[in-house]
Amino acid sequence: VQLQASGGGLVQAGDSLRLACALSGGTFSGNFMGWFRQTPGKEREFVAAIRWYGGYTYYADSVKGRFTISRSNAKDTVYLQMNSLKPEDTAIYYCAASQGILSTVRLATAYKNWGQGTEVTVSS
Repeated sequence: VQLQASGGGLVQAGDSLRLACALSGGTFSGNFMGWFRQTPGKEREFVAAIRWYGGYTYYADSVKGRFTISRSNAKDTVYLQMNSLKPEDTAIYYCAASQGILSTVRLATAYKNWGQGTEVTVSS
């Protein structure tokens, strides 16, 4: 399955953005789809994940209550709705797929399939 992220852009603090991750080339059979973000010089940081079967969601504390991860009914797109954006949310955002278990949902190393990233810039 190929992943294609889109929806990034330049916004002001307090604004909203919705990122999308399109799945193509087959049916996803893994356990989790996740969003991570990365800024220069830092490691890739967990943002949110959704359990593919069941739809349970998981969030980093820094985005809980502001971001929402969801998937389309056709299960071919995963979204990240980002509200009340802050300058510290500025990063390149990546979607990724994992076959791993629940205890690894926040670990980038558990995700073996990555999209190309979409840049989000939040100005103050």
